[in-house]
Amino acid sequence: MSQFFQIHPENPQARLIKQAADIIRGGGVVAYPTDSAYALGCHLGDKDALERVRRIRRLDEKHNFTLMCRDLSELGNYARVDNSAFRLLKALIPGPYTFILRATPEVPKRLHHPKRKSVGLRVPNNQICLDLLAELGEPLMSVTLILPGDDLPMTDPYDIRDTLGNQVDLVIDGGYCGMEPTSVVDLIDDVPVVLRRGLGDVSLFEEAL
Repeated sequence: MSQFFQIHPENPQARLIKQAADIIRGGGVVAYPTDSAYALGCHLGDKDALERVRRIRRLDEKHNFTLMCRDLSELGNYARVDNSAFRLLKALIPGPYTFILRATPEVPKRLHHPKRKSVGLRVPNNQICLDLLAELGEPLMSVTLILPGDDLPMTDPYDIRDTLGNQVDLVIDGGYCGMEPTSVVDLIDDVPVVLRRGLGDVSLFEEAL
């Protein structure tokens, strides 16, 4: 059975955050809250943990994972950000957006889009998530916690524990965090392209057109 940490959403307990980070570094798969929905996360360089997440979600190798970053500076280590993209990112993060950008060599090749060499990145506006990323000192490989056959992500950490108790190593109860996905914006080319309208306001990108 997975461990179950009840972490305060506004003032996360540092002891529990450190334990959660240690579980991730040790190859664990974690269900955790974000500013849009619960997600599954694992260590950036852990291929075995990544495959476990794929099995839980029944994802093929073409599915793109997102790198959860703690701030714009860290995001810039893993993606190529030009001046125009930087201004847009600075205005909107942290927030419920996933940005598609060209990957730098810091990103494992298995996470690249096979043809475009791109990667999805985001900086969530969730204190538990941000504290966990700060403790890790690197991004978290992440995917929304939507089970096979479902259209919406899971929202109740107790349901997550009951359903995935033997498949994940830790469930972080950070309270309810909704079920609407992030907005996804492609910033690879000169003109931003909104690929999915979700929780985040995309009017700024429409103005940039």
